[in-house]
Amino acid sequence: MAGQGTDRHPHGADQLCAAGDRVYSRAVRRGRVPREDAESVPCLLELALLHPDPDDMGWLVPTSPQEVMTRLLRGVYEEVSASQARVGDAVSAFEWYAGLGGRVQGPAEGVAIRVLDGLPRIRAAMDAATEACTSEVLTVQPGGIRREDELSEGLHRALGLRHRGVRMRDLYTHVARHGQGLLNYMELMGDSAEARTLDEVLERLILFDRTVAFIPANSDRTIALELRHPALVDYLVTVFERLWRLAIPLASPLPSTGIEGITHRERSIAALLAEGHQDAVVAERLGISVRTCRAHIARLSETLGAASRTQLGVRIAQAGLDDPPRSSELEAVTAPAVPGPAGPPA
Repeated sequence: MAGQGTDRHPHGADQLCAAGDRVYSRAVRRGRVPREDAESVPCLLELALLHPDPDDMGWLVPTSPQEVMTRLLRGVYEEVSASQARVGDAVSAFEWYAGLGGRVQGPAEGVAIRVLDGLPRIRAAMDAATEACTSEVLTVQPGGIRREDELSEGLHRALGLRHRGVRMRDLYTHVARHGQGLLNYMELMGDSAEARTLDEVLERLILFDRTVAFIPANSDRTIALELRHPALVDYLVTVFERLWRLAIPLASPLPSTGIEGITHRERSIAALLAEGHQDAVVAERLGISVRTCRAHIARLSETLGAASRTQLGVRIAQAGLDDPPRSSELEAVTAPAVPGPAGPPA
């Protein structure tokens, strides 16, 4: 009962609830009230405004209004004194830090990880990194066909980099090959940019001069992390380079699956289904819609002669489609275009 009363009466003696006001006022006028009168307002007992009558425990007597006022004033005085003490401590601490002096740092200098909250801050940081970039940009662009607005949003940065002779390498999913916008974008970039594709890639990643990286920090990409810690950036560069070696140049055709009637995308879908992923997960990882994914699954089932999902899993394993294309197959395709291991491409 007391716990419920606390939930219903979250206040102090300086602002009684309406029910508490009525019972306490009655107790002051009459000198005492029956204990049952206070059952609906346990706040009066918790705040020590009512207490048991020592002569008859069935009754409650009030604390005098004068004593309550004194108590309230004492509490206010203590709060003001504590606030003054905190202000004094803060001023002293400020003076101490100010006395340390030291070199003034720029907004990003010396910061290993910076959180960028909101698209305006993300774009401003990206613009600053673009302006400072002198040699190389590496990007991973997940999803399917790139929308025109996505490509246009970063076009001014890419053109600025091209004019300064910066080289760009971009990783996309195979699905992005079917978007005319990406082909137009690559044509505008000319020799300054090179693109390759994979069945699936990591979350979005942008690396400038192997010194600063940007990655998303939430699902809708309205928060990003700016990374300048050398170990983190080196790790991301290594991941990119390994994916780059496995990827297929945009200008090259996708390799044959070796199985008549099954496309490269359907082989990728088969491998993910064999791992136990649901249709929505498969679609997201390959950058296609769930509807398109299910259409490919239906065609895959028809080609393999499977009448159910269970049977499809068996047929995928029998056909050797339960693994993605071997690295050696992809490296054979990409070998002529792989840059040397020593740093950025020339």
